[in-house]
Amino acid sequence: MSTGVGTAPGVAPGSTGVDDLSLAVAALTSPELAEIVDLAVWVDADWLHVANAGGSARLPVTDPDGPWEVSHGRHPLACQDPMHGVPLAAALADPSPPNERDSYPYAGRRLLSAFGDATRSPDLIVVHTPRHYWPERGGHLGEHGSLNAGQSRAPLVLSGPGVRTRGLQSGAARIIDVGPTLAALAGVTMPDAEGTPLTRLAGPGARHVVGLLWDGANSNDLLHLAQTGELPNVARLLAEGTALTGGAIAEFPSVTLTNHTSALTGVGPGRHGILHNVYFDRATGRQVIVNDVKTWHAACEQLRDGVETFFEAVARQRPGAVSACVNEPVDRGAHYSTFGLVRSAGNTGGAGDMGDYLPPAEGDPHASVRWVRENLDYAWSTRVDALGLAQVVALWAPGETPPDVMWWNTTITDTGHHGGGPYSEQSRAALRDADARLGSFLDLLAERGLLAETAILLTADHGSEAADPACGGDWGDALRAVGVRFRDEGYGFLYLGESAAGIVAGTVAP
Repeated sequence: MSTGVGTAPGVAPGSTGVDDLSLAVAALTSPELAEIVDLAVWVDADWLHVANAGGSARLPVTDPDGPWEVSHGRHPLACQDPMHGVPLAAALADPSPPNERDSYPYAGRRLLSAFGDATRSPDLIVVHTPRHYWPERGGHLGEHGSLNAGQSRAPLVLSGPGVRTRGLQSGAARIIDVGPTLAALAGVTMPDAEGTPLTRLAGPGARHVVGLLWDGANSNDLLHLAQTGELPNVARLLAEGTALTGGAIAEFPSVTLTNHTSALTGVGPGRHGILHNVYFDRATGRQVIVNDVKTWHAACEQLRDGVETFFEAVARQRPGAVSACVNEPVDRGAHYSTFGLVRSAGNTGGAGDMGDYLPPAEGDPHASVRWVRENLDYAWSTRVDALGLAQVVALWAPGETPPDVMWWNTTITDTGHHGGGPYSEQSRAALRDADARLGSFLDLLAERGLLAETAILLTADHGSEAADPACGGDWGDALRAVGVRFRDEGYGFLYLGESAAGIVAGTVAP
């Protein structure tokens, strides 16, 4: 493979580190890698730079909303429309589009946040093309992580008391708005959040507030299936509330732990410190894996000083309120927490040692029998979500005082979208399974007379797009060919001048 050697626009050769950056950008933006590299992104002096084989542009770091200055060729982020690819018909008409037809909402702010941590942010970020397929590095048929609209779009549904509108509303929010909006529903504030409460949609008025995160759920498909009767319990929420058709745009990278944390803190990764599912911390000289069955219980140890969770905000402003956090690693401040129980158990393997406590997948009335039988990951996520539902039922059982606020994370939706890709039989089965568990909860609320007193927010941490098995390749070969020394974390976060030795491959959950 010929990558060429030269200086990328905006990068002056000089010291070894800067020259490594120049060589890396030149290699990554070569036409030979255009099928798999959507963007190369870096910060140099006072500028944020983006480049690909078609052109480059830069943005002053002091003005994250622009305007951008095109350095040469075509602007790689020419479209930043958050409503691109909405509704489902538009997404299906142009699936996993190339850069020139794609959109990158709030690109400046999201990228600058990814570079905002003093010791954990990478030197260079590589953004995969939506079609890129890399099973040898943990990739799937359904993918996320990109800056683009399709992989970044999570659903956003609001229902119940305090919700001020009804029906589908055009527009999009951001994942960092989730925590402040939950706080507003609960009658508290998160004053240090970067996101804003969606006060035009909802405010105080509920006795109980519940946040639901369906990991990896495709927003377009969720709304489509609710409208066609395949997700009757999401439809129940919509009947008493509203949804934004553009959903909520994830922080970058659009991966799990980064955005679970952003949702529950209201700030981006540059503030909360969980930069990726896995990243390198130069302050400690070690790889940090936060999104793994063995480390979920310790994820909050990585939060930066001064970051407040939704649970902590409630505890600070409503001292008598009780909070619960089910199957969610970002649980700091919650009175009841699944991973608090894991920590109390003292197992060195965290939740990885708790398999005996999971209900069996076989016979689960809320599970798709076919996929439980055919897919081990689907069966495992079914067991995790069955335990989640069991905890929720116990918390809200007749005779119990239910929590004032609760957050409930669902995993099967991410598994289904990874396994089959969006709009597939497997991803839709996963959505139906999650909807059935939601139905059990709503029925319990109705039985107790609490449904009319409970506000519910349903979202996800990212979206999903289909990868193309014919679109393979690894940019690491091109970087090594021009002599760049690097470690690549999370597959896309490049730390230049660092040894790749010791990287643990294939252990990080999607």
